[in-house]
Amino acid sequence: METQELTMPTKYDPQSIEKGRYEWWLKGQFFEAKDDEGKQPYTIVIPPPNVTGKLHLGHAWDTTLQDILTRMKRMQGYDVLWLPGMDHAGIATQAKVEQKLRSEGKSRYDLGREKFVEETWKWKEEYASHIRDQWAKLGLGLDYSRERFTLDEGLSKAVREVFVTLYNKGLIYRGEYIINWDPSTKTALSDIEVIYKDVQGAFYHMRYPLADGSGHIEIATTRPETMLGDTAVAVHPEDDRYKHLIGKTVILPITGREITIVGDDYVDMEFGSGAVKITPAHDPNDFEIGNRHNLERILVMNEDGTMNEKAGKYQGMDRFECRKQIVKDLQEQGVLFKIEDHLHSVGHSERSGAVVEPYLSTQWFVKMQPLADAAIELQKKEDKVHFVPERFEKTYLHWMENIRDWCISRQLWWGHRIPAWYHKETGEVYVGHEAPADIENWEQDKDVLDTWFSSALWPFSTMGWPDKEAADFKRYFPTGALVTGYDIIFFWVSRMIFQSVEFTGERPFKDVLIHGLVRDEQGRKMSKSLGNGVDPMDVIDKYGADALRYFLSTGTSPGQDLRYSTEKVEAVWNFANKIWNASRFALMNMNGLTYEEIDFSGDKSVADKWILTRLNETIDHVTKLSERYEFGEVGRALYNFIWDDFCDWYIEMAKLPLYGEDEAAKKTTRSILAYVLDQTMRLLHPFMPFITEEIWQNLPHSGESITTAQWPEVKTDLSDEKAAHEMKLLVEMIRSVRNIRAEVNTPLSKKIKMLVKAKDETILKSIEKNRAYIERFCNPETLQMGTDIEIPEKAMTAVITGVEIILPLEGLINIDEEIARLQKEFEKLNKEVERVQKKLGNEGFVKKAPEKVIAEERAKEKDYLEKRNIVEARIKELRG
Repeated sequence: METQELTMPTKYDPQSIEKGRYEWWLKGQFFEAKDDEGKQPYTIVIPPPNVTGKLHLGHAWDTTLQDILTRMKRMQGYDVLWLPGMDHAGIATQAKVEQKLRSEGKSRYDLGREKFVEETWKWKEEYASHIRDQWAKLGLGLDYSRERFTLDEGLSKAVREVFVTLYNKGLIYRGEYIINWDPSTKTALSDIEVIYKDVQGAFYHMRYPLADGSGHIEIATTRPETMLGDTAVAVHPEDDRYKHLIGKTVILPITGREITIVGDDYVDMEFGSGAVKITPAHDPNDFEIGNRHNLERILVMNEDGTMNEKAGKYQGMDRFECRKQIVKDLQEQGVLFKIEDHLHSVGHSERSGAVVEPYLSTQWFVKMQPLADAAIELQKKEDKVHFVPERFEKTYLHWMENIRDWCISRQLWWGHRIPAWYHKETGEVYVGHEAPADIENWEQDKDVLDTWFSSALWPFSTMGWPDKEAADFKRYFPTGALVTGYDIIFFWVSRMIFQSVEFTGERPFKDVLIHGLVRDEQGRKMSKSLGNGVDPMDVIDKYGADALRYFLSTGTSPGQDLRYSTEKVEAVWNFANKIWNASRFALMNMNGLTYEEIDFSGDKSVADKWILTRLNETIDHVTKLSERYEFGEVGRALYNFIWDDFCDWYIEMAKLPLYGEDEAAKKTTRSILAYVLDQTMRLLHPFMPFITEEIWQNLPHSGESITTAQWPEVKTDLSDEKAAHEMKLLVEMIRSVRNIRAEVNTPLSKKIKMLVKAKDETILKSIEKNRAYIERFCNPETLQMGTDIEIPEKAMTAVITGVEIILPLEGLINIDEEIARLQKEFEKLNKEVERVQKKLGNEGFVKKAPEKVIAEERAKEKDYLEKRNIVEARIKELRG
C-alpha cells in the first residue's frame, strides 16, 4: 500500500479526533451484522433505555461494556449483531407527558386517549433522537438497521402472541388486587408515582371484645376508618398469649360483625400487642393474609376517597372526616383507650399530592409457578444462563423459588393495550390477537400491560419472533451476553429468562454480566436531591469519550459498584495523551515505511526481542481476561504495557538505532515500532475506539478501519524468554543508577564513574552485550564491568539479582548516611529471608503446595540470601 501521510495534530485533542469519526464508521457500515454464514454469530441486545430523558452515567457504563464485547468479537472474526432499541417505559413516559401538559394548563382528559397517545409518540420521537445522539457521542457500535422500539408493530405482535398463548394455557387470569389509588385524580398509580413523606400521625389503640365474652384482644392502627372493612384479627401461631384463641371470633366494634382470629407467620410477636386487624380490601399485606385464609374482601370506600354504603352511617363522608368521627365514636364506646403520636412514612401522589389509598381493584395476573419452575430447571442444565459473578445466580434463584403471581395490568393510556374485550350485554370476556368481528357489541379493556411484560420478550421479539422462520431469529438467537445492573435482576433478567424458556425453549443469553451502580466519590447513590449527579455528556465534552469509557470499564470488578472520580477520568486523559505523543514520535520516525515493507527478520536488539515478548504476554493476558469479563485487570495489563514497557522503555531505547548510522537496524526498529503500535492499538480499540482509529489510520496497515481489523494473536516465534530476562536485568540496573542519583541529587546530565560487578561470566557477557544502553541511560564518565571489581571505600551501591552496581561518589556522599541506608536495605532483605524460610519450614505448606510453587519460594530464598550477604559485606567495608 502507499505510504501513510501523517495527519496527527501535534497535541492530543479528543474533541477534534472524535468529531466526524462516528459518522464515518456508520457510513462504512462497519457495525452492521453481515449475516455471513462463514462466521460464527455473536449477539447482544441493548438493555433498552426509557424514552423519558437523558442517559446517565449508569447507561454510559452499561453500554460501554457491551461495546467492548462487541468490538472485540467483531475483530475476532465473529458476525456481530449489537441490536439497539428503546423502551416505551409506560408510566414513566406518561408521567413526563402529563407533566408537560400540566405546564400548558391541560390534562390528558382534555385531550382524550387518542390525542394523548399521539402527543406521547411525539415525545418518544424527540427523546429517541436525543438518545441516539448520546450513543453516537459515546461511540457505540450499534447496528441501527435493526433498531427496535417496544411499541413498534413487530414487538406489539409478539406481546399479543404471548398474552393470548398464556391466557389460553390458563397462565393469565383476572383477579382482585390492592393498587395505589389517587382519590383526587381517581386513577391508579404505579409505585414510581408514589412519593413517601414522613407525616405526624397517630397510633389508635383499641380493644376488640371476644364473642364468647371471655375478654378482648388489643390492636392498633394508623387508619381507624378502614376498620369498617376488617374481616379478621391475626396473631402469630407460635404466640403463647394468643394461640389458644385461633379459630375463635371477636365482635367488630361499630358494625357488630363477628370476625375470626387467624394464625399467620406474617405477624411480628414483638411489635405492639402482637395482634393485628386484617382489612384485605385496603392493605396489600392484609390482602395477602386474606388470600391465605380465604377471607372476605370488604371495600368501604369510593374511588373519590369518600365512604361507601358498606361504611354504614359514615356513608358519604370524606375518609379523613370519617376518621375523626369514628375515633370520637370509639372513644365514647370505651373501645379506643389510647392515642399515641406516631411519625410514619405516608405515600402521596406525585401528580396531585393527595394521600395515596391502598385500594382493591380487579387486575390481570400471570400465574408464575409453572413458568418459574421451568426457569429454575434450566439452571440445572449445561446450557443454563451463566451469571457473572456467580453469586448473583443465588439471588436470581431465591427470587424465582419464592415467586408471587405477577400483576401485569396498568391503568394507563401509554403502552400495549390489553388484548381483551368485554361483551357489552353478556359481560363475556374475549381474548385474541384482533378485535372480535362484531366489534360494536364489544368494548376493549382500557388498561395497558406493565412495561416489563414487553421488555421481557426483548431478546427474541426484536429478532422477528413470533415468526420462528425469521432470518435474524434463526441466526442471532439465543444471544451471547446480557450486560445489566444488579438492581434489575428481578424486574427484567428473571422475566426474560422464564419468557424465553416458555416461548423459545432456550435460554435468552449465554452469560449475564452484572455490574453495580455508579456512586459519587463518597460512595453515595447519585440523585437529584443530593445534587451529586454527573452528566456523561459533560464529561465527554471536557475529557473525551475515550477517557470516560476507559475509566468506567476498568474502574471496578464485575458485580461491584463504581465510584465516579473526576481525578481518575483526568488520569485516563493523561494516559491517552501519553499514547498520542508516543505514537506520534513513532510515526514521525517511520520514514515513509509502507505495510509491505514491514520486516523484522533481521538482527534484533535485546530491546526489540523483549518488547515483542512482552507484547505476546499482553495479548495473551488481555484476551483471556476479557473472555472472563475482568476488564479492571485488562485495564491494568494494557496500562502497564503501554505506559511502562512501550513508552518509557522501548521508545527510549529505539532512539539509539533510529538516530544511529546502521540502516539495517533502523529498518528493523521501524518495523517493530509499526507492528507493536498496530497490535497495541487493536488491543486498546474496544476501550478507546476514537484515539485508536485515528492512530491506526496513520499507521502502515491493510484494511479500511481498525473496527474490522483482526484481533491480535500470540506469535510464539516472536517470544524470547532469554532476551526478556536480559532486559529485566538491564532495566533494574538503569533504575537503580537513577535511584542513587536521585538520592544524592546528582542529575542525569552530570557524568559519573560507574562500576558493575557481575556474579559470573554469563551475566557479565549479557550486560557487556548491552553496554550501549547502559551508557545511554546511565551517562557514565567511565564504565568498568567485570566479575572481580575492587570496590572503593567511598561509594554508593545497589544490589540487584546477579549484579552489584557501585558508584564512587567522592565528595557527594555522607558515609554515615550510606551505612544507614544500607542498614535499612539489610533489614528489609532480612525480613524477606525470614518470611520465605518460615514458609518453607512449614510442613503443611511443603506437603500441600505444588512443586512449582515450592521451587519458586526456594529460588526467592537463594536470591534474598545472596543480596543480604552482599549488603552486609558492604556495611562492614564502609565501617572499615
